[in-house]
Amino acid sequence: MSDLFLPRVAVIDQQTQESSNIFTLRMQFEDSDAQETFSFSPGQFNMVTLFGVGEIAISIVSDPLDSHFFDHTIRIVGRVSEGLSKLKSGDHVGIRGPFGRGWPLQEAQGRDVLLVTGGLGCAPLVSVIRYLMNRRDQFGHINILQGVKHANDLIWREQYEKWIQEKDVKVLLAADVATQGWQGQQGMVTELIDQLSLRIGRIIALLCGPELMMMAAIANLRSLGLPDSQIWFSMERNMQCGMGQCGHCQIGPKLVCRDGPVFCYSELADFLGSKGF
Repeated sequence: MSDLFLPRVAVIDQQTQESSNIFTLRMQFEDSDAQETFSFSPGQFNMVTLFGVGEIAISIVSDPLDSHFFDHTIRIVGRVSEGLSKLKSGDHVGIRGPFGRGWPLQEAQGRDVLLVTGGLGCAPLVSVIRYLMNRRDQFGHINILQGVKHANDLIWREQYEKWIQEKDVKVLLAADVATQGWQGQQGMVTELIDQLSLRIGRIIALLCGPELMMMAAIANLRSLGLPDSQIWFSMERNMQCGMGQCGHCQIGPKLVCRDGPVFCYSELADFLGSKGF
C-alpha cells in the first residue's frame, strides 16, 4: 500500500449474521489491482472505515490463500461496528492495512499446534485454523480448544464440526453456561488443557481471548513444562491508528498495533495482567 494513512475502497460482497450481535463481512477491493496485490499473515488486522462515522481495528479471519476476498468478523460494541452491521452487498467501506505482526506459523511448521481461544477471541485464530487445515501436511497434531460464556454464543458450529473430521485434529468446546443439547463441557476452556496428552517437546501454543483466560492458560502450560518461547498470544488494545503513531495501544515498552498484536509470552511476561498496562 503506497500510503498507509489513506484507506482504499472495498466493496461488501456479502454479510453473514453469526449470532445476535456478531456478523461477518466478506469484501474485496474495488480496484482489481489492489485486490490482486493485497496480502496478509494470519493474526494481522485492518483498520476498517465506515465513511462519515469512524474506523476500527478488526482481525482478518480469512486464509491468505483466499486471494479473491477477505473476511472480517465483528461484534457490535459501538457506533462504528453497529453501522457496519447494517451494510449490505454492494456497500462500500475503507480499508487501511494490513497492520501488525501475525502468528509464528513458519516456526510452527513440523510441530504440534495447540490453539486456546475464548469468546470472539477465536476470530484472530480462525485464520490460523484455516491456514493449518489448508496445509495439513506441514504440521503435526492440532488441538483446538474453544470456550464461550454461554453455549448459544458459539459461532462457526459447522466449521468446528468440519475441522474435527480432519486427520489428527482434536476439537474440545466449553461453555460457562450450558444449554440443553450442549455437547461440550460446562466450565472454563482452560480446564480442557488437562484432557490433552501434549508432547511438550514439540508443541507451540497460540492463545487468544480475555486476558484472565490467557493468563490461566499460560500458567497451566508453564506448569506442564512448556517453555515461554513456545507460548504466543494475541492482545487487544485501543488501536486508533494502526501504525504506532498515537500511542493509545501501548503496553509496557510495546505498541500492540506495531509490535503485535501477536506476542511471545517472554516479551510481555512482566506486563500481562498488570493494572495500568
